[in-house]
Amino acid sequence: MGKAPLTVKDYQERAKATDRIGDNGLFPVLGLFGEVGSLLSEAKKKQRGDVKADKDYRDHVIEEVGDILWYLNAVALRAELSISDIARRIIEDRDDSKGSPHKPSFDELQGIEKSTCQNQDRNQEHISKEILLDLAKKVSSLIDVYESETIKNNHLMIANSIHDILFVVIQLANETRINLDNIARENLKKIDSRWPKERKYPDPFDMEFPEHERFPRNMSIDIFEEINEEREFVMQRYMNIKIGDRLTDNASIDDDYRFHDVFHYAYVSILGWSPVTRALFRLKRKSCSRTDEIQDGARAILIEEGITTWIFNQARKQDLFENIKRGELSFDLLKSIDQFVKGYEVEKCPLWLWEEAILQGYDAFRFLKEHRRGRVCIDMSEHKLSITELPK
Repeated sequence: MGKAPLTVKDYQERAKATDRIGDNGLFPVLGLFGEVGSLLSEAKKKQRGDVKADKDYRDHVIEEVGDILWYLNAVALRAELSISDIARRIIEDRDDSKGSPHKPSFDELQGIEKSTCQNQDRNQEHISKEILLDLAKKVSSLIDVYESETIKNNHLMIANSIHDILFVVIQLANETRINLDNIARENLKKIDSRWPKERKYPDPFDMEFPEHERFPRNMSIDIFEEINEEREFVMQRYMNIKIGDRLTDNASIDDDYRFHDVFHYAYVSILGWSPVTRALFRLKRKSCSRTDEIQDGARAILIEEGITTWIFNQARKQDLFENIKRGELSFDLLKSIDQFVKGYEVEKCPLWLWEEAILQGYDAFRFLKEHRRGRVCIDMSEHKLSITELPK
């Protein structure tokens, strides 16, 4: 039996639960304008023959239209309007002889059979210039009628603008043969991954493996800096045994990246994942050759190191995330990480969990940067990385 159709009302309530932008009425309008701009940009790339854009075009359209739905809902909420009621009005306008459902689904709103939205050829993915321009004009009209101080007094004008934008979105979905129900579900999946109603930590990836191939659920690692031959090196000890090689920044500019293993330990603590740490502690899961080769192999290690370096370059521009609170880390940064790890076990980790690992890791990194030494404590059971002073 297939899934029950997603109603616009259900989407409205679930999207509302992920709304973290406060009462600022202008922000969702600007967000809507930005998402339409992103959609236009993707259409431009496809039309000019960008090979990568052509390959990813459908996924980008689904994501951008889903974000447009989210911001439309946010605008409606701040005007004390229901996007579900507006959807019902569209159905009535289209065919009042059939009446309108009390809680219209996205399938009913789109008005075409779901089967027609499957297996389309590439020509059907193209969005016509007329629809794109119409969508841009309708959003511009919303901005024209929008006044943040009097938004609740402009119900009719704002409702009409949302109606017109939603109607063009339906035309766009029909033209590209992309199912609105699927668009809305993918959007909910994305925002639930970033701002979940309930945070549930996944089981460790090595839970079913032999004990000698699992991460110790609690570890304390001493990280300290030494000077040798007028150069600074970072050394590490675990249970009084030296681990790994001595580390330098490997860069022309001194940025203390030599302390970066603390980020890998944060991944272990929060995500239960780190091919780099598995290799360092000789915990590769050799009892399963495929896991050993793919999940713990050289390519997975390179991906983890690449992600870590890339995040570090972003963090340097933002004071090493010192003033970033939970829920505030860049959504674009987290989505990029999601693309990095496609095909690996860690892709199951939601975006909010990545944020937690990154912020805890940078808390510890800033400590090391200041004190030049510390004892890092990994607690996988509590999903926590902590750091304390290490006696000289």
